[in-house]
Amino acid sequence: MFDHLSVQCDDLDASRRFYERLLGPLGITVSLDFGDVLGLAGPDGLPKFWLGKTTTGGAQREIHIAFSAPDRATVDTIHAIARELEAEVLHEPREWPEYHPGYYAVFVRDPDGNNIEAVTHA
Repeated sequence: MFDHLSVQCDDLDASRRFYERLLGPLGITVSLDFGDVLGLAGPDGLPKFWLGKTTTGGAQREIHIAFSAPDRATVDTIHAIARELEAEVLHEPREWPEYHPGYYAVFVRDPDGNNIEAVTHA
């Protein structure tokens, strides 16, 4: 639905470690590193998720980003990794029938307090 998304981070190194580990089961890795900006790509190699050092002032506002997972096992793996990373788990993996039957997701906080979701619709 989107071409790319960029998130500003208070600690880019911490965010890189978090996202590389958390999203590894989805095949998402850093494909471009410009020092203060990182481009993360999935299996297609096109960077669509960007991390950068905070460049604008003001209070951080929580954003919500949902990453597609191929199946429930991958959502569960991401949940286990979030626990290993000692990330706050906002919602344990479960089906969310209020969204639609088969919507299975986990929600966690990233190092900047954003709400990160891994979801499958299978």
